[in-house]
Amino acid sequence: MAKLINLKVFPDFFRSASAGGIILIISLVISLLIANSGWGEAYAGFLQTQLGFESAQVHLRYPILLWVNDGLMAIFFLLVGLEIKREMVEGELSSPRKAALPVFAAVGGMVVPAAIYALVNTGTDTAGGWGIPMATDIAFAIGLLSLLGSRVPAGLKIFLTALAIVDDLGAIVVIAVFYSAGLHFAYLLYAAAIFLLLLVFNRFGVKSLVFYLVPGLFMWYFIHHSGVHATVAGVLTALTIPTTSDARESPLEHLEHALTKPVNFLIMPIFALVNTNIRFEAGMLEGLLSPLGLGIVLGLFLGKPLGIFFSSWAAVKLGASVLPTGVNWKMVAGLGLLAGIGFTMSIFIALLSFSDPAYQTGAKFSILVASVLSGVFGYFLLGAVSAKTPVLENHREAV
Repeated sequence: MAKLINLKVFPDFFRSASAGGIILIISLVISLLIANSGWGEAYAGFLQTQLGFESAQVHLRYPILLWVNDGLMAIFFLLVGLEIKREMVEGELSSPRKAALPVFAAVGGMVVPAAIYALVNTGTDTAGGWGIPMATDIAFAIGLLSLLGSRVPAGLKIFLTALAIVDDLGAIVVIAVFYSAGLHFAYLLYAAAIFLLLLVFNRFGVKSLVFYLVPGLFMWYFIHHSGVHATVAGVLTALTIPTTSDARESPLEHLEHALTKPVNFLIMPIFALVNTNIRFEAGMLEGLLSPLGLGIVLGLFLGKPLGIFFSSWAAVKLGASVLPTGVNWKMVAGLGLLAGIGFTMSIFIALLSFSDPAYQTGAKFSILVASVLSGVFGYFLLGAVSAKTPVLENHREAV
């Protein structure tokens, strides 16, 4: 019965994420146009406008930019956490054999880019940005893959989605462990107490989402002030929300359905609008040859496909997994290139890596260039391979 849920949820998610990817591209272009117009400085000033409430006990007054990156992005990570838990319970990560290929591929696709960046930036002021090229932007990657329609097998789409979900989980761990500020243990204890309360609700069968989301807001507040990045609260909340492995819609699936379109059509475009306002200046192209620029471009455009391809190859050759039905190795290479689109998560980690605006801008521009290269080459490689490989032939090779 679990397959009934998967067959319903996956197409809904895929259609929404693919359309969201197109809207992300439009938001990116709009942001770049604004930044390089006469409104650029005014827009940058607007993003620093303070909003919220502050008193001696409560501190919730921050710039618009921070509300987007720490507040709205926590909702994005809530959705990511829901997807991770659902896949672990009933989907592509629900058994060792199912999970092996996307897990191997995701790990390789994180380790190799990080290693390339670290090697290029050894001993520089930008060495701490090694996490930037680790991430895959699931909306952009799936959006481009969807443009190929039925020319690519469904197994490749599922593989990319599962890989990106594991990749997001890895990025969450990296952010929590390596990109958090000095820790305040009192706030961490408060957050831990709320997390335990949510686990108790789950254990005793509490189904109402109110009992998870309202305490989750308080957990976000305490984690935000603890020094751990606040978006982690979204994932922790998601992992406590109950689900089932039968055809009944669980609270987790209900919330996932409710969040998918707002996240893909509103939150992610807003993130793109406020974080890709890159003003093109003299020297930016030369900056691509700096350790920062080379580390990001080589990590995403070269390291991602190499890590994914060879990790997948090792998993299959060791007998730990098999290629999805209809998928061949040339398609895996094309998928690896698409995974080099690191846009949203890479920019997010870049903002956490550097406090210097010059480094942030250089990193954003390098991510933009690497993501465009990865997307274009990945799309055309998959298009060419799919055109030469009939579906039935794909099926025979995978089997």
